[in-house]
Amino acid sequence: MVGRTLTCAAASAALLLGSAALAPAAAADDGDDLTAQQLAQQAKDNLLKAKSVHLKLIDHSAGTATSKRQPTAMDLSLDQAGNCVGNLRMGANGGSVEIVKQGDEVWMKPDTAFWKSQVPGAQGGAVAELFKDRYIHGSTQDALLKGMADTCDLSSFQQDIATDTSSDKTLTKGEETTVDDTKVIPLNGTEDGKRAVLYVTSDSPHRVVRATQKGGGTDLALAFSDYDKPVPTQTPPADESVDVGKLQEELQSL
Repeated sequence: MVGRTLTCAAASAALLLGSAALAPAAAADDGDDLTAQQLAQQAKDNLLKAKSVHLKLIDHSAGTATSKRQPTAMDLSLDQAGNCVGNLRMGANGGSVEIVKQGDEVWMKPDTAFWKSQVPGAQGGAVAELFKDRYIHGSTQDALLKGMADTCDLSSFQQDIATDTSSDKTLTKGEETTVDDTKVIPLNGTEDGKRAVLYVTSDSPHRVVRATQKGGGTDLALAFSDYDKPVPTQTPPADESVDVGKLQEELQSL
């Protein structure tokens, strides 16, 4: 139902972090003593080695507001092992879906609007009522859950950033400011008409806490927090879950 969404999330960070590849190495220090490239390099290194992170994506890009299959918001805690917990919200009143993944097991709980947008015709309402307030449970091998499970792939997100190459290697430092009560230094760059700002913590370890990208129909904001904080391991109880096979039977009977 929903494919990978971390690619678009990675784009806003990769625009600047990818360009950090040519930055000279520098020891961790106060942000005032480092160049924009050095700050970006350290922020990139710390993101690439993070075992887990909490991501919040807001996407107001052209087309997302009218697409019921394109997420406009994402709030996920995820780790390199593929575990995650959080939710996605779709555009065009396409509803939202909660997701929990532990190992090879996946749970997703769509709301009524999501079911109606993903299942055509009046059948969407019927499926929504049948599975109301319950999780669909299955494995990462289930076709109906695989796309959702792929969203939990922090390692793939990190790989997108690690392999990105940007044609514009120029970064400029802005004046120190605050993001969520954290002192940060904004790093500014552009590529293909898109303006990007990467907000990196002023103090060491230098970590990216927010990335924005605007222009050319793109309008993304991505927040990073809870570096290396374990993803919650609690899974939905059995009496609130339905096996994905039951959903497949219902869809086939429609």
